[in-house]
Amino acid sequence: MLVKDAGEKMGLKLLAGKTGTDRELTGVYICDLLSWVMAHGNKGDAWITVQTHSNIIAVAALLELSCIIVPEEVEVEEDTLQKAEDEGVAVYQSSISAYGIAKELYKMGIE
Repeated sequence: MLVKDAGEKMGLKLLAGKTGTDRELTGVYICDLLSWVMAHGNKGDAWITVQTHSNIIAVAALLELSCIIVPEEVEVEEDTLQKAEDEGVAVYQSSISAYGIAKELYKMGIE
């Protein structure tokens, strides 16, 4: 499934990185510790995190994650969104919890 299709189905708000929405979404990873994500995240994962500083974009680009989803309407820093645009990393915002996002992705066949 493409990132943009999952985002539309879930009603996610795209904050930055529209060019990254054509990536294939193949998994989900939930974690707020960047070093842990670097060690355990996989290419194609949607990364669900409350972290909003620009280092999340560097991690997502390095691992070729499909996108970043910020739960519970957490505000994302402007410099982070600019870096996402520069790197082509899709950053979404949702009003629901990380668990709720993961459940919705699972229902769509993303494991």
